[in-house]
Amino acid sequence: MSKLILSSELLNRLVDGRTPSKDEAYHIYQDADRNPLELYKVSQFLRTKNKGTVVTYSRKVFFNLINLCRDTCSYCTYKSEPGQTKVSMLSKKDIITLTDVAKKHNCTEALFVTGERPEQKYQEARTWLKENGFSSTVEYLVEASEIALKGGLFPHTNAGNLTKDEMHQLKNTNVSLGLMLENSSERLSEDGMPHQFAPSKNPKARIKVLQNAGELKIPMTTGLLVGIGETPQELIDSIYAIKEIHDRYNNIQEIILQNFQPKIDTPMKSSPSPQEKYFKTFVALARIILPDMNIQIPPNLSPGSYSSFLSSGINDWGGISPITQDYVNPEFPWPRINEVDVNCANAGFSLRARFPVYPEFFHMVNPHLVEKMSEISDSENLVSAEYAK
Repeated sequence: MSKLILSSELLNRLVDGRTPSKDEAYHIYQDADRNPLELYKVSQFLRTKNKGTVVTYSRKVFFNLINLCRDTCSYCTYKSEPGQTKVSMLSKKDIITLTDVAKKHNCTEALFVTGERPEQKYQEARTWLKENGFSSTVEYLVEASEIALKGGLFPHTNAGNLTKDEMHQLKNTNVSLGLMLENSSERLSEDGMPHQFAPSKNPKARIKVLQNAGELKIPMTTGLLVGIGETPQELIDSIYAIKEIHDRYNNIQEIILQNFQPKIDTPMKSSPSPQEKYFKTFVALARIILPDMNIQIPPNLSPGSYSSFLSSGINDWGGISPITQDYVNPEFPWPRINEVDVNCANAGFSLRARFPVYPEFFHMVNPHLVEKMSEISDSENLVSAEYAK
């Protein structure tokens, strides 16, 4: 009996809720590399079974708090250096002003993003923080989150490898936190690899942060970066690394699958982005390995493929901002929300706005924050249709 037939039989058994082993997942990948249609069919079935035909997004404002960073990744243009025109250091006044604008556009998410502990590398960061009354970036994040929350937004912070105590502090004002695993392979940190000069991207360190968040019962967004030189086996191992954390703590609220896009002025500028078939196959594999997980791809990085990825098992488009750019991928503008709505409807799905925490994770959130969200939520803990207009 051929491996293809064995794989087809295995996929049929997954419909009943069985999770494949790593070896089985790799065989499924090998068969899908030749013919992915059966995999897509099963992943779509599992998405519909577990998530229905509602696709969510979060209407956000991107607070590019401070983009100096102690790390250097071979593909990143988010990081700035002192003296460059793109350096971002948002004052408290800037945060208040942007919060006010966000509220006028009915945004609900305040996405706070920073470089990895810039004060450890740059005197400029230490001086700027001191002048604003803070000793660390995290200390400023705590106050920035309080400002946004007071202004009617709900913070979600992505600031790298936070300590357990720092996450505990942020839980008072953040409904969720984020940390991309990117990949669980330490090979990607070796000489000549994309994470060689990015010690915070060590997978053991990142997994420890996700585990600490689990112990604190904090809803976490994590995910993988696809196409940075990893092998298919390493991607599959990475999905299982996330699965192991979620099986233990039940706090991984979503997995982002992000397709690498080469950028000028980086060492990886000539590296190709992953082919859509390869990327889509791993989206589908994530669905069959974690059938009830919220799975997201960024819509601005695949602007012509809405129907394609909906058919492979995603149920979320992540944060979309009507007022700020994607500072991590500034060359890819956010789609208009009404255009995403139309594309979803044409594919047979309904688009709904959510908070930066998914409905099924409200029980992990600070009760004070849940009470504030209830002012504009519906009976399903999504943003009310009236507010999301």
